Amino acid sequence: METDHKIKIVDAPEGYSGHGFFATRMDKAIGLARLYSLWPLPFATSCCGIEFMATMAPHYDLARFGMERMSFSPRQSDLLMVMGTIAKKMGPVLQQVYTQMAEPRWVIAVGACASSGGIFDTYSVLQGIDRIIPVDVYVPGCPPRPEQIINGILKIQDLVHNESLRRRYSDEYKNLLATYGIE
Repeated sequence: METDHKIKIVDAPEGYSGHGFFATRMDKAIGLARLYSLWPLPFATSCCGIEFMATMAPHYDLARFGMERMSFSPRQSDLLMVMGTIAKKMGPVLQQVYTQMAEPRWVIAVGACASSGGIFDTYSVLQGIDRIIPVDVYVPGCPPRPEQIINGILKIQDLVHNESLRRRYSDEYKNLLATYGIE
């Protein structure tokens, strides 16, 4: 039985090349390095977490996107994946997990519950995690299919690859965090 393994070679960032050298901007090189080296922290509370488990399984194989290593420590993560219903009592815990992550950090809200409270329009359910932490990518669905989760991860990778190094130190970003009560 012969299998056809195709190796994907990443395109070089924009720059100048000549015989024996290649030069590019530092932020382009760092973006390329970060692109396939995200360390996600799954914060799963309900059915969206089950779909995420399917995404990690061999059929969808999230490892091919450079996410082989799940981290369950916020200090060793740079991508927070919030999946499922977040109760208001869990809000401060989620915000603490977010603030313990080192910069740069990104957030994906997976599913209707994390994005908007879903079908649970009650006093005890947080109506979207963007009320307590900034969200970079929203993945729709109840629960979303693994293909949708992979699409959200591809959107995050695009953001990571093209993000300026100066964005995190801008006054606009500091003001955004201040609106959430995060220093």
